Amino acid sequence: MIRIEQLHKTYPLERNAKSQAPAVAALSDINLHIKKGEIFGIIGRSGAGKSTLIRTLNMLERPSSGKVLVEGEDITALDNSGLHRLRQRIGMIFQHFNLLGAKTVAANIDWPLKITGKYTPQERAARVTELLALVGLSEQRDKYPAQLSGGQKQRVGIARALANTPHLLLCDEATSALDPETTQAILRLLLDINRKLGLTIVLITHEMQVIRNICDRVAVIEGGRIVESGEVAEVFLHPQHAVTQSMVAESTPFAAESVLLPPATPGASHLRGLLVRLTYVGDITYQPILSSIAAATPALITILQGTIARIKDTPYGQLLVEIRGEAADVAQVFTTLDQHNIRHEVLA
Repeated sequence: MIRIEQLHKTYPLERNAKSQAPAVAALSDINLHIKKGEIFGIIGRSGAGKSTLIRTLNMLERPSSGKVLVEGEDITALDNSGLHRLRQRIGMIFQHFNLLGAKTVAANIDWPLKITGKYTPQERAARVTELLALVGLSEQRDKYPAQLSGGQKQRVGIARALANTPHLLLCDEATSALDPETTQAILRLLLDINRKLGLTIVLITHEMQVIRNICDRVAVIEGGRIVESGEVAEVFLHPQHAVTQSMVAESTPFAAESVLLPPATPGASHLRGLLVRLTYVGDITYQPILSSIAAATPALITILQGTIARIKDTPYGQLLVEIRGEAADVAQVFTTLDQHNIRHEVLA
């Protein structure tokens, strides 16, 4: 669907007699492949370059070099006429909604249909009615944006973005201005649209939970560079880059550093064992593996912290445990974990 190759974007600074500062690199050597029909997330902190990156996908930002191919077409080579046609195939929703305050809900959704000149008034009216039903706003059609809640405004923005039946939907921090409950409702709507229409969605966010809830794959951006990418479960459960590790730690309900273990002192009744993080994904999440291991080996396994949750449709669990016992017994525990495809990392 989308292929980004060696993309660079620099912004020249204003020069004067006292300053000869170099240009600022907003994006550096970006290479990504986004599959048709998937929800792809781009996450990063403020100023990381994610907004610039998503705006290159419809040429609201022209890259300094590199290629952006959408459905096999290099959109960096398009003239104004070509860009106009491209943007009819790409919808975009924004953080602050960008609705026309003087127009009703129905008129806001109708606007992109009207300016194409392709449709009769009857066709436009039918499409608006269809989209209002899709986003759950049929009863709000004659209201104005000022009369709507934030979530309702974003639903109008989504309906407007879908008006011309785009192949691609871009979401620029679409939920960051919303409260948590409304955010979840909008994410469920986007997921429903993706499944019903087979629409490719690319979203940017600084919120880990947004990625966890609806994305199939994710890229982490920092300093204008992609520092890590892959399946959401793999990236978030086993982060490799320091930036990803930091962001995951901020959103994780437990961390190894917060675990309080009894002191390992000579003669104490409790001798410190190994601190191990276990990660399991899929149906095994609901199986009593640790109970089985505990019954089969003299090793003692103490659960210190843990969570069971979902990444989109996939259940997963992470536990911090302490394992105590003879070396052979501990090795047997690790062997059994390997047999059940439970990843284990010795932390201390």
